[in-house]
Amino acid sequence: MRRFFIDKSLKTGESAALCGDEARHIASVLRMSAGDELILINGSGEELNARIDSVSRGEVRFTVTGVSLCAAEPKNRVTLFQGMPKSDKLELIIQKCVEIGVHSVCAVQMKRSVVKGERSAAKLERYNRISHEAAKQCGRAFAPCVFTAASLEEVELDRFDLVLIAYEDETKSTLKSVLTAEKNALPVGADIALIIGPEGGLDPSEIEYVLSANKNAHSVSLGSRILRTETAGMAMLAMLMYELEG
Repeated sequence: MRRFFIDKSLKTGESAALCGDEARHIASVLRMSAGDELILINGSGEELNARIDSVSRGEVRFTVTGVSLCAAEPKNRVTLFQGMPKSDKLELIIQKCVEIGVHSVCAVQMKRSVVKGERSAAKLERYNRISHEAAKQCGRAFAPCVFTAASLEEVELDRFDLVLIAYEDETKSTLKSVLTAEKNALPVGADIALIIGPEGGLDPSEIEYVLSANKNAHSVSLGSRILRTETAGMAMLAMLMYELEG
């Protein structure tokens, strides 16, 4: 069933309307009409089943027929701090990590980032639109927010229950060993940070900062192979979801 975003909470039996781009898409592209059913998502983790009452230019009126929690939303909130990559790699990272279950994505200017000046409003609007479309496509009830940071030092890492930074020179701790040791101590709905360096990797001073910023921060290896920056975040997130979400 088709999914659309709405910016309000509604109860069964209540009526409302979709306007703007979503309404135009329903009317002009999908050519849906009165009696057709759809699913509305409002960012709260709920799915609203609805039936279209009428379709007119720029407005689609509907009635909510049922409300339920979305089973596709992860139990934990994972934020990916991605070192700013080159070209359009960030768009791919956002799309695929939303599909896997990320809660938010922060593009960070790191010391070895090649690309600079990607913090424009137009870029952020595009990145968040990609997140919205990926969330709809994969059946989520929440569109992860995409934002930026000028450096790792700008990030408030102390608010997270667990911080994991992927480091190619880590020889003692693996992602699996840390998750095995830490997962039973995590609260329900834990806030977890994953940190991935850009193409040039992480500067040692950035590793030191992360490990000093949170007592539950760990430098981890993702295995014996060195992954590209656009692969590492997806792989790390997928492994974490498998271990914590089942």
